[in-house]
Amino acid sequence: MAKFLLLLAVIAGVVLLLKNYQRSLSRQQKEEEGAETPRSSLEDMVRCAHCGVHLPKSESFLSQGAFYCTDEHRKLGPASKRRSGD
Repeated sequence: MAKFLLLLAVIAGVVLLLKNYQRSLSRQQKEEEGAETPRSSLEDMVRCAHCGVHLPKSESFLSQGAFYCTDEHRKLGPASKRRSGD
């Protein structure tokens, strides 16, 4: 009878250890998913071809393959063209 109780205690211990291990794995996965959420909201930054300021791509104006910070800078064009025309 004592051997049976000892075996039962060992089995219960193994089951508890496995459940604890599963909980720690799921906790790690949740932490990793939580850490990835802000990264997914990050956005590419681009540089204005006219003045050189950096801004989020979604806020920029695209014209002929170049990014601009304002519509006025888009109309003026890249700084190199503006300087060579002076």
